[in-house]
Amino acid sequence: MTPLFISVLLAAVSLECRAQTDNVLQPKGDVTATEGEAVTLGCQYISSSSNYYLFWYKQDGNNSPKFILSRFKVGSGKTEDEDKFSSTLNSTSRSVPLKIQKLLLSDSAVYYCALQPTVTGNTKTLYKNLWSKDNTILYNIH
Repeated sequence: MTPLFISVLLAAVSLECRAQTDNVLQPKGDVTATEGEAVTLGCQYISSSSNYYLFWYKQDGNNSPKFILSRFKVGSGKTEDEDKFSSTLNSTSRSVPLKIQKLLLSDSAVYYCALQPTVTGNTKTLYKNLWSKDNTILYNIH
């Protein structure tokens, strides 16, 4: 199988709408994956709420972020493409990793993990949180 470099930028979207104790954390670094394989993208969260919601978004090119899936502490979430994406919210480890199956070149994108409340039109907050304090990319996969 021909190696395919899947380029993914992960950004921990820490939203300013809630207390400072609520945020998501994603590891820094590069990830390389091969076409047809699967990759898991990490996301850990901290929430002061007893009923929280976590979301994954995909943004390719200059397009707006698109909803991939949601996971809730209480109840179930929604997944746009269950054959492609999966995730399980683990409240013990406080993580909600995103697994992407059957990788294609079109999976090269920016992937966001977000804790509710999420961005619904306020892209200034979203883009502000794409960069670390020293203006370096938080997470780049290729």
